[in-house]
Amino acid sequence: MRDIGAGLSYLIKGQRWVARHGRWFGFGLVPGLITLVVYAGALVGLGFGADNLAAWSTPFADDWSSPWLGLLRTTLTVLVFALGLFLAVITFTAVTLLVGQPFYESLSEEVDRAEGGEVPESGLPLWRELWISARDSIRILVRVSLYAVLLFALGFVPVVGQTVIPAIGFCVTGYFLAEELTAVALQRRGMVLADRLVLLRGRRLLTLGFGVPLGLAFLVPFVAVFLMPGAVAGATLLARDLVAPPAGDGEPAPSPYSLDKD
Repeated sequence: MRDIGAGLSYLIKGQRWVARHGRWFGFGLVPGLITLVVYAGALVGLGFGADNLAAWSTPFADDWSSPWLGLLRTTLTVLVFALGLFLAVITFTAVTLLVGQPFYESLSEEVDRAEGGEVPESGLPLWRELWISARDSIRILVRVSLYAVLLFALGFVPVVGQTVIPAIGFCVTGYFLAEELTAVALQRRGMVLADRLVLLRGRRLLTLGFGVPLGLAFLVPFVAVFLMPGAVAGATLLARDLVAPPAGDGEPAPSPYSLDKD
């Protein structure tokens, strides 16, 4: 349980960091605002069309008597919108990070610089960094989509589908949010996706303590945009401690990771 509290503290520290560095807070808002406009339009469209989708996908229930027809389609409409919202929360970070790659790279580097010690640089051209980020985001999206489909199906299970499954969904959301955000700092340190996932799995409760509260906050309209700069700063602080050598060690060993790995 201590790791859960520690994960939350990194999120708070990140928000405090950008609050003390107002210029970087404003700088980090730009990508989120762009992405928010696109996602808001998509969710509004889904909200208006979810009931039609539910009716289209359940023609077999047209002759059902009341209240069963309404109950089935209302439940399906809610689940479709919940699935869309789940995917929006997960992919918002990935898309915003991709759109704002130069912004968040600069922000993360400034956090490293302000905190002292090494300020790693990938040494790769921007197009290569964008390609790696896009490729990793697609890989994460595939993983998340598989979880989303499974959780969507389990949502029909009575009681469990309305209690346990949403809780699991928030944990999945938080875990992959943490991965996407720490990727900014860890990628600069030469770590590829597979190695980042291993690193975060080794501190699962710490990762969830950082990501789950953020995922819950992202459900509130506009909050995601204003939390993103601090989330990137907090994730950088988290990444610094995750890869730091144990106390009393000497210089860290050269990184065995390479961004050119597949």
